[in-house]
Order: sequence, then C-alpha cells, then structure tokens
Amino acid sequence: MAKDNSHLRIMANHDGAAILDTRLGNITTLNPTGAYIWRALERGETVEAIAAELAHDTGEQISQLEHDVREFIAALQQQKLLPRYIEQ
Repeated sequence: MAKDNSHLRIMANHDGAAILDTRLGNITTLNPTGAYIWRALERGETVEAIAAELAHDTGEQISQLEHDVREFIAALQQQKLLPRYIEQ
C-alpha cells in the first residue's frame, strides 16, 4: 500500500472499519471483509495472497476473489483513500 496516508485515521475491529480522511473530511466505512483487505494491503500483501486467504476462509473461488479484491482496490483509489497500489 502507498505509505502517503498520514491524512487518514483508521479505526478497525471485528465489525469492520471506519476511515476518516482529514483532508476531505469524509468518513468511509468498511465491512469486515473490506477491513481485512485494508489491513492486508497495509502489511504489503499481494492481491493473490489476500484472495488465497479469503478463499481458505470462505470456500469461494480464488479467481473470483482476486477480481473482487482488485475492484475493491480500484474503489479505494477512486475515493482517494489509496493513492496508488503497486503489486509485488
């Protein structure tokens, strides 16, 4: 994940997460899966690793989960919560 996120304040728990963008004054909420993906991106995990763990936990197809994770990342970028994401 891009490290230029000093303007973000994040509170996460088992119910999900809330992200306050202090630049824009917006609050975005994430469900538990979104919060899991957010934390995984913060740890530097790849889309493939995130999808594999979600597949293990849910029994869903990895290919569909990879697609979903990429869409989630794009949504974060569109909301300017994730300025850029470089896969490793």
